[in-house]
Amino acid sequence: MSQATKAADSLLPVDLLQRFDVPGPRYTSYPTADRFVEAFTGEDYRRALQQRADGAQVGGKKPLSVYVHIPFCESVCYYCACNKIITKHHERGAEYLEVLEAEIALHQQVLGESVNVSQMHFGGGSPTFLSDAELARLMAALQRTFKLAPDAEVSIEVDPRTADRSRLAHLRAIGFNRISFGVQDFDPDVQKAVHRVQSLEMVTELMRAARELGFESINADLIYGLPKQTPESFTRTIRQMSELRPDRIALYSYAHLPARFKPQRRIDASQLPPPQHRIDMLSSAIAGFMGHGYSYIGMDHFALHDDALAQAKRQGRLHRNFQGYSTQPDCDLVALGVSSIGRMGATYSQNAKTIPEYYDAIRQGQFAIVRGLALTRDDLLRRAVIMALMCQGRLEFESVELAHLVKVPEYFRQELEALRPYEEMGLVTMEPGAIQVTARGWFFVRAIAMSFDKYLQADRTRERFSRII
Repeated sequence: MSQATKAADSLLPVDLLQRFDVPGPRYTSYPTADRFVEAFTGEDYRRALQQRADGAQVGGKKPLSVYVHIPFCESVCYYCACNKIITKHHERGAEYLEVLEAEIALHQQVLGESVNVSQMHFGGGSPTFLSDAELARLMAALQRTFKLAPDAEVSIEVDPRTADRSRLAHLRAIGFNRISFGVQDFDPDVQKAVHRVQSLEMVTELMRAARELGFESINADLIYGLPKQTPESFTRTIRQMSELRPDRIALYSYAHLPARFKPQRRIDASQLPPPQHRIDMLSSAIAGFMGHGYSYIGMDHFALHDDALAQAKRQGRLHRNFQGYSTQPDCDLVALGVSSIGRMGATYSQNAKTIPEYYDAIRQGQFAIVRGLALTRDDLLRRAVIMALMCQGRLEFESVELAHLVKVPEYFRQELEALRPYEEMGLVTMEPGAIQVTARGWFFVRAIAMSFDKYLQADRTRERFSRII
């Protein structure tokens, strides 16, 4: 057993893993998206965009990121909780592309042309549902409004079943420099149980091609807690993934919520691993990846030691956005496409979740926003606290006090008291003017951050969230 594996095992006592096997937010934003309200409209979003264009944002103009949601998939993965449309009719992509171009034009009317962008991401669904020509057309439309910085991160999620080497070469040629493969598990029985069959050989060949084509970063997603998974089978998947050496690995906990997500009703609940097996899988994954030279970034992210994300973690430069941990500084986010969630200044917003509603709004020349949130002073303060803990693992009282004109010990008296048990468990260190998350506490940082979530304090119904462990 390597020193990294031993270290991971010692940091994750079974009793703590069992204690924190509870639902909780992932904090890709605060407040979380379930707190958005329908009173926030497209006009509110337009005003937030205009404030950015006019340079009237509080705290100055932030860097800009762009997210594009492509909802279509050819077949359904039973575990999926994403907003998607299952269809083999690829002609639907052409109509969707036309509406996306109209939505981009709406943003151009307010923001102007050649708006500098430091990050662009295509997600889904399966973005590679679109043809090569359609993806090229979409990139051209985006670049008429948004000017990519020379060092911009331009990434796309790829379903390995929809790609080959020539397809990856096309993605690289039209400007993508980062790629993410949805893998979930390499075990054939698990793949059949979730209706997503793709061989290890297929993924191996695609990763090899991506490296040869010059993609700057390769990411792979895994999920633990799926039907028919066992600690032994998942340990094998961890080893196989580690040997493929993607730059980054995202490891997610499966949340079985069939009442909310219809595809999950096709999963036989009796085949789901019991809680103790889930805990064993998480523990072995952390130990396995660290033992193979990956750094544990936090929550669900691992990265090779020399990757930019691992460097940012070591240097205290981590940030967090709707895509998870990032090296990008705190930024505004233009979100395009059905159901997309964006951030502009001190607001969050979400597009219509259905295609007819989304199409109707855009074709009428209106933003398709159906809900959102204008953050209050308390929201902004708590967001700063939660993101400091989630990203830097340390909260300096003075920096928060200067920015928000409060006294942390007074404003957060109850929250600080609620952290005392975590201090006794060795998860945090309470200093006179700071909170420090310990090495062990970093594995449970979601639970620590939850102590400062005002909405959770008022509403203890958490089953809508994935489990912390």
